[in-house]
Amino acid sequence: VQLQASGGGLVQAGGSLRLSCAASGRISSINAMGWYRQSPGKQRELVAEFVTGGTTNYKDSVKGRFIISRDNTKNTVYLQMNSLKPEDTAVYYCNGKISTILTYVVQTYWGQGTLVTVSS
Repeated sequence: VQLQASGGGLVQAGGSLRLSCAASGRISSINAMGWYRQSPGKQRELVAEFVTGGTTNYKDSVKGRFIISRDNTKNTVYLQMNSLKPEDTAVYYCNGKISTILTYVVQTYWGQGTLVTVSS
């Protein structure tokens, strides 16, 4: 399984960016898929994710500003980030908890990370 992320970049505070993450491979099922982020000197943290049943989880500080959506036909999730703040600056990692048709065991996969920089 591979997770291909895209969409990071540099934006001014108050601006918007959209991240995309596509999962590919011999996928049997996707139990969860979403985005984490990591700033220098900090631990990686959950930003937003879909879990089984379609429930979404958001980090409190992004609620009302970020929206996670998905296209199940493409095994792709999107993160629309609005009203960006300098504290949103981080490397954003796509994460998936996915089983394959080879083992049917759920494993965690990570994308390559995409840098989001918000200038003040």
